[in-house]
Amino acid sequence: MSTGKRFIRGVLTVLGALLLVVANSTAPASAATRQGTCESGEVCFYFYAGSQGSLSDFTGSLDNYGATQPSCYEFKTPQMSGYGQCMKNNARSVRNLTGKAVRVYFNSGYCGSYDTIPANSAHDLSVAYDNNASHQFSPYPVGCHSV
Repeated sequence: MSTGKRFIRGVLTVLGALLLVVANSTAPASAATRQGTCESGEVCFYFYAGSQGSLSDFTGSLDNYGATQPSCYEFKTPQMSGYGQCMKNNARSVRNLTGKAVRVYFNSGYCGSYDTIPANSAHDLSVAYDNNASHQFSPYPVGCHSV
């Protein structure tokens, strides 16, 4: 076997071993699933004030909640008020369990008036109470845009 073929075989063996290590070390992303439970690393929107009722949980910014089923983001907690309803213009409070502030905007596309929810806090919405269409994590890299 030539030196070039041995080198390629050795490189492929090392790459294969590295791929196995990476595949086996990947932790499940439990906080990344939207299942209706507010977990660390998520921002959660509630159907009622005071963090009550069904919730919708997110790990990132979203520029449009969608207004109608089946294409909207809905409240996910079963057997709670608001379950299954589209969250656009229906959220009344927010719990932010992330290390970043989150803005909740009146309009889609990160546009219009907004409430800012500080990191690791819970607040009733005031500006965007029952009038919410998008949210963005700080440092707010995307400005207002059409969606």
